[in-house]
Amino acid sequence: MIDAYVWTTPNGFKALIALEELSLPYTLHWIDITKGEQKTPAYLAINPNNKIPAIVDRGVDGPPVTVFESGAVLTYLGDKTGQLLPAGRARYLALEWLFFGAGGPGPMIGQLGYWAHFSQDKYPPAIERYKTETERLLGVVDRRLGESAYLAGAGYTVADIMNFTWLRASSRFGVEPKNWPNVARWLGEIEARPAVQRALAMKP
Repeated sequence: MIDAYVWTTPNGFKALIALEELSLPYTLHWIDITKGEQKTPAYLAINPNNKIPAIVDRGVDGPPVTVFESGAVLTYLGDKTGQLLPAGRARYLALEWLFFGAGGPGPMIGQLGYWAHFSQDKYPPAIERYKTETERLLGVVDRRLGESAYLAGAGYTVADIMNFTWLRASSRFGVEPKNWPNVARWLGEIEARPAVQRALAMKP
């Protein structure tokens, strides 16, 4: 059994989508980041960076395995099941795009969301900086998806899950991802997956 520590954010939904896609048994633990629950000593023992998601896998030989950071969680689940993360050379293509999600869409769209939506102080230079970078990243993904069905090639992988949630969320912050035709096709295909629909419908 896996304990999944999540909240209803793009990062939290990554773990939920992967768990649903892989049909792994898990117990949900909602960590309400609006109330600071990610800063409690009990949670810091699981994730010292006081972010979500994190998982604790108790269904292993020996002590439970604790994993935090969404990219690490997705990699662990792919390795555990032998699904959504190919082997050999294809593994590194998937990991390239997974790390792209960790360093690009995640933090950049997160900053756009903060300055354009959540911050009371609307600072135009910050909004423009992160809006421009979000548009650039969408262009990178659109070019890639013009070459292949999914980010890591012909098959759906953890790389797609890693990038899907934040690129999809950019529409809330003034950048419509469906203006990039290949991204629009990819988003639609992923949104239609039953496991993705189940995950995105979850609420505390």
